[in-house]
Amino acid sequence: MSELVRRTSTELRPDPTRVVARLFVPGNEVSTETVSRTGGVVGRVLALDEAVVSRLADDVRARWGHRHRDLEGILRTSYAQVAHRVPGEATLTEDRRTLLGAYFTQEQAIESAALFNPSLVPHPDQSGVADGSLRVVMSLRGVGEGHVSCIELRTGTVDADGELTLDAPGPHAEVGTASRGTYSRPQFAAGLADAGTDDEATSHLVSLLPETFTPEELDRALAALEQSVDRRRTARAAVDQARRLAQASYVVEFDERTAMAERVLRPFSPVESQGMEDARFVRSVDLDGSVGYRATYTAFDGRAIAPMLLQTEDFRRFRVSPLAGPAARDKGLALFPRTVGGRHLALTRSDRETTGVASSPDGTTWSDPSPLAGPGRPQDLVQTGNCGSPVETEAGWLVVTHGVGPMREYTLGALLLDLEDPTRVVGRLEEPLLRPAEDERDGYVPNVVYSCGSLAHGDRLVLPYGCSDSAVRVAVVDLPRLLEQLSA
Repeated sequence: MSELVRRTSTELRPDPTRVVARLFVPGNEVSTETVSRTGGVVGRVLALDEAVVSRLADDVRARWGHRHRDLEGILRTSYAQVAHRVPGEATLTEDRRTLLGAYFTQEQAIESAALFNPSLVPHPDQSGVADGSLRVVMSLRGVGEGHVSCIELRTGTVDADGELTLDAPGPHAEVGTASRGTYSRPQFAAGLADAGTDDEATSHLVSLLPETFTPEELDRALAALEQSVDRRRTARAAVDQARRLAQASYVVEFDERTAMAERVLRPFSPVESQGMEDARFVRSVDLDGSVGYRATYTAFDGRAIAPMLLQTEDFRRFRVSPLAGPAARDKGLALFPRTVGGRHLALTRSDRETTGVASSPDGTTWSDPSPLAGPGRPQDLVQTGNCGSPVETEAGWLVVTHGVGPMREYTLGALLLDLEDPTRVVGRLEEPLLRPAEDERDGYVPNVVYSCGSLAHGDRLVLPYGCSDSAVRVAVVDLPRLLEQLSA
């Protein structure tokens, strides 16, 4: 399909200098050692001479201060985590507290191993943009130490020809502040049902909760349920699952001083402890006309995956919550940008090999999907799925797809769905739209091109894609000619 697609010169590669700071507990950093050595480290720091403490604290500030916007604040936060282990804590000098914080802090490279699988949406602020251009936000999957994935952001501008120019990401990477959010009772009940916990105990717990409830109200309901553990033999499993589900719902907020491209979403809850994978962002319009941004991503805890929902209006405050229902049990859920027929819709690959479309009354609990296109052609004989949310056009819903063929090669294709009835396929490309070029075949995972979301700009489809899980490039597709082929 070379006549439809033009590769641009835009390219992003992993930058090992992009680091965030996190708590470091000696003894917990490797799976074979589980006993904290906190007490011993604290004791050795307290035994240091004050002159040595001052020299070491100054060295920490000099060597790491420029790598973080607020190093002193980071070290204070780490120190607060071990302050209860410090005898005579109130008498410590500021330098000794700083040094203790430094011994319990580590840097984590967020994209040293890989950078890939982008999605692209319009920026919420279009002020000052030249005629014919569009300011955009790109999400990326970064992989660092321990193969742990995070969600990164970049900003840039697409010109009238579809060329994307990315802004410099800024001097720091920031992880924001996470806190517990509020919960929806129907959504919480659906999540418990998906987990398969005891119906009677779960029903009792849900009956104790208001329609929208706070963490404190949930804690009180769980305490009441725990009192009946002896009478309900499986109530303990219901309590444990409810706590795990509650931990998966949280809010992350970033300091307004941070640039958007400095903000990094990294694992916070147990369900995503080993990664936040493949965010598919879409600009969404609700029934009331309000505009926001939503994304699905895959949470991974080292054993199981869980589809998750991200919501934001400004890319500074993010609400995170689990998804539920038959269509939300595997990777690859991608949300439509608006409701159709009064219902939320999503593309899914819940059977792991077929592209389908599912519906939801609330955007969180998803029904059994209707199949759209399954594997069968040489380039998708193993599986087929989406490459992000569908793009609305006058001809129908344009879906960029992925297919897996011989030698586990990933290629991109396209479907066209009926605008009013997206369960009906209008057209499908018979040949790949994009396949790995020779200089895109080698990397962390070879022979892969993959995208998590493109956007239409004029007569162009701007298609960012990952190359063998090791770099990001951008292609521009002739949109009218693509739609013409799909509609033929």
